[in-house]
Amino acid sequence: MPHVGDLLVELLARYGVTDIFGQPGGQTAALYDGVARRSGRVSHTLVRDERSAAYAADAFARLTGRPGVCDVTVGPGTTKLTDGLVESFNASVPVIALVGELPRDWAPYREKGVASQGFGQTALLSAITKSTLEVPSPAALPQLVRSAFRLATSGRPGPVALVIPHDVLDAEWQPRDAELQVDDRYRRSPAYRPVPEPGSLADAAALLRSARRPLIVAGGGVHASGAAEQLTRLAEITGAVVVTSFSGKGAVAETAPYAAGVLNPLGSLASLELARRADLSLWCGCKLGQNTSHNWTLPTPGQATIHIDADPAELGRTFRPTVALQGDAGAALSALAEILERDAATPSGDWAAEAARVIEQARLDRAAEATSDAVPVRPQRVMRELAARLRPGDVVIGDASFSAGWVAAHIPALRPGRDFLFARGQGGLGYSVPASIGAAAARPDDRVVTVSGDGAFSYAIGELATHAQIGTNSVHVVLNNGTLGWLSMWERFFFDG
Repeated sequence: MPHVGDLLVELLARYGVTDIFGQPGGQTAALYDGVARRSGRVSHTLVRDERSAAYAADAFARLTGRPGVCDVTVGPGTTKLTDGLVESFNASVPVIALVGELPRDWAPYREKGVASQGFGQTALLSAITKSTLEVPSPAALPQLVRSAFRLATSGRPGPVALVIPHDVLDAEWQPRDAELQVDDRYRRSPAYRPVPEPGSLADAAALLRSARRPLIVAGGGVHASGAAEQLTRLAEITGAVVVTSFSGKGAVAETAPYAAGVLNPLGSLASLELARRADLSLWCGCKLGQNTSHNWTLPTPGQATIHIDADPAELGRTFRPTVALQGDAGAALSALAEILERDAATPSGDWAAEAARVIEQARLDRAAEATSDAVPVRPQRVMRELAARLRPGDVVIGDASFSAGWVAAHIPALRPGRDFLFARGQGGLGYSVPASIGAAAARPDDRVVTVSGDGAFSYAIGELATHAQIGTNSVHVVLNNGTLGWLSMWERFFFDG
């Protein structure tokens, strides 16, 4: 007899979901039965820890633009999900978490585990998701699934939790066509591409036209919009230097002469130097977090600024832009390029030459350490050897802390597009190995390489069994220094070692 687990998985399949990552419980067994009956359409990956399910879904979403889907059971499954949901929430990644719950008539016994595993899940999840939806009945489930996809992919993307009581998921279901309708506009993000208003676009174009030393700072929103091609086009029209946040790495090919690397204390020296010299900075899809802005010392006083973001709440949050453009990154960049192409803007050769000197000097400075034969081997040398073996299309995932910096500064993006993933939403250790499960599902024909320290690697070492079981095309590089490197540095600097 069909049940609501069948209804749920059928709706997911019609929304284009091909992969789910999770751990079952008795409350979610009907979901797994629904997946088993649709084995040719929807695949499930059993992870060893629910936290890994959220990270895998996050990586899958970043690489495909489609909502990543994970599932957990009530109680301990939910509490372990939180690290990944905070990462996706802060990084604006569309994820849908299917969360088990105790039966509806057990509601009086949820608190403090009177009923086994029960607690106030909805309150917890509401603080770390874009929206948390609890399904009150089988009849309400189809519309709430539609709401989950709409919320996850529209406006500023983010994670949505769908909390489904045990008795709802197990209930009998009589298939009806009306329940199976889906809105294909919400199968991927961004669902809509709002264009900034014409007056602000004209003002931004005028600033770009008059700038002698323009600089573009590309954030993760460029990749979320799929706008690497549009950003590359604008950079070439304006003669702008391009730097990126960690999440924006690959917004342009870093082999381009105007690419100055990742703007971050763990990034390139050239990026900071040129960001300070610019007379105009255009921040695109970047929330100007603490690290990208170098503790909010950027933009510099007197520097003209343009800020493009889909979320109007980001415009003016950390600095007052000269021109604010609220809209999709790709749509805004295309509109600016069209205006400037009509006006035949001429890039400054002086700025290009100045940037080339700074970029080349930074490259030479890096090369000294990257070619060192010192023992023990230096991370810079490891990155150089790794970069020499990477191919276009390989996905590289840097874990948190210093590992991300080594990847960002020493492994160039060979082409425009999202081939690098970093846990920058929350910056938690242990992202890379579980994220690579989702990356392998998203890009099954490409190789996935992770770089982590021994501390971060140990967080999810059990997921190596998952990799082996499903046969991912993955390589895991561990920088084994026998310590927690960031804390070691902190103690040396501030606590006399």
